[in-house]
Amino acid sequence: MAKTSRKIQVVACLLGSVLAGSPQLLQAEPTLPAGLSSEEPSLPQGINSNEPALPAGMGSGEPDLPAGMDSSEPALPDFGADNSGAGSDDGWSDWGDSPEEDGGSWFHYTGFIEGRAGTRLRDPVEQRHTSLAETRASISVDSDWQGWHGRLTADLLYDDVADSQQLELEDGKGWLDLREAWASRRLGDSADLKAGRQILTWGVGDLVFINDLFPKDWQSFLAGRDEQYLKAPSDALRVGFYNAIANVNLIWSPRFDSDRYIGGERLSYYSSGMGEVVGRNAVVSVDKPDDSGDDELALRLYRQVSSFEVAAYAYDGYWKSPAGFDPATGLATFPSLRVYGASARGPVGAGIFSAEVGYYDSRDDSDGRDPWVNNSEWRWLLGYEWELVKNTTVGVQYYVEQLQDYSNYRDSLFPGQPAREENREVMTLRLTHLAMNQNLTLSLFAFYSPSDHDSYLRPSVSYKLTDNWLLAGGVNLFEGDKPYTFFGQFESNSNAWLALRYSFD
Repeated sequence: MAKTSRKIQVVACLLGSVLAGSPQLLQAEPTLPAGLSSEEPSLPQGINSNEPALPAGMGSGEPDLPAGMDSSEPALPDFGADNSGAGSDDGWSDWGDSPEEDGGSWFHYTGFIEGRAGTRLRDPVEQRHTSLAETRASISVDSDWQGWHGRLTADLLYDDVADSQQLELEDGKGWLDLREAWASRRLGDSADLKAGRQILTWGVGDLVFINDLFPKDWQSFLAGRDEQYLKAPSDALRVGFYNAIANVNLIWSPRFDSDRYIGGERLSYYSSGMGEVVGRNAVVSVDKPDDSGDDELALRLYRQVSSFEVAAYAYDGYWKSPAGFDPATGLATFPSLRVYGASARGPVGAGIFSAEVGYYDSRDDSDGRDPWVNNSEWRWLLGYEWELVKNTTVGVQYYVEQLQDYSNYRDSLFPGQPAREENREVMTLRLTHLAMNQNLTLSLFAFYSPSDHDSYLRPSVSYKLTDNWLLAGGVNLFEGDKPYTFFGQFESNSNAWLALRYSFD
């Protein structure tokens, strides 16, 4: 509780500073200074972010996967790609076009109805052959009232692959997925506030996440759902403060929001305890921090330096997917975690260069001797994207996870337990081509690890039949020499999917 009290004090102090400098709070909404709008510029399609740690039994210390450019990325060239599935809208795009100002409706809605099906390409391990069989109806409503802006986004879902349609909002299970339910307001000339259920993201990676410690839905991503569902919602308070020295984003989640991790329910994984790939026969049981005192705090400081945006990050909370194990209870755990990092992004030559680094301080295993808890790590990323020819963009990345206290880690392994590499390397390639008046999109995203000798390919194609109808299909293909490497463990989950969507507004 002492740890939580300190976090609450930090939030309260920053809120007090913001409010003290914002006497206009009860007046009509002010205009932010030029360049401080929270609406982020679009990036080339799929330029999202980086890769995360998965649950215990999925390879010790394996990383988080993939997305997201936050609401303050610099204004960089748009290579003409469609960004409909990348990043997230933080809700500020409607400011300045308020219905109250133009005499129009006080709310606006958009939505879609979609059918999506998928099948496994290899014999499943303790899973159904069908990987996707669902119908989804999504609606998003935006509203403005006396300087406040709000959004409600909800998906009604029938998922035939799930064992149950019972509603579990925090885990994204059941017949309703509440994606967003928030209210926001500008506070004076240099601050804003946003509270409620929201999609949060920052960082510079493309499907590789280092300092983005907001929840991800790996089940949706690997099973073939739309890439927008990689980002799971957070129940949080977001405060932004903007000035000439540095801009500040502070995000406080009163309760821990974990990833929607791979645990055997619909996708198989490697269990180090059982020494093999398992599925529904060994669903991960967890001891999750879910009390009111189990909160998270994330901080970002950023500013423009010449043509580059540079940022510093800090996070205090827990590993987002299970990264520990309690032998007394037999439950996977979410050990304490602190992350410190930095990033830079800007134009170099004909394209955009990005770099990011983060130190993962595993608080419950500071010396790397505990065999039940992930070691600390350094994570590094370099990336570059450019337009190869008109309507064709290319993005490449080089990513490294450097395990700390490696000799202690090796000494702590149990007999016969496979060891991970001290330096896990991953290279990525994204190719995107638009054709037929940009109605046809051909895309390939490829992960390859020269250290683990495994790979993950994500080819896809989509075609706009009309302004409302979209037909799409793709493949998730995993390969690996060994069943315990990060991508190798998912070989039996390889799948192909097909989707038909009708959008409306």
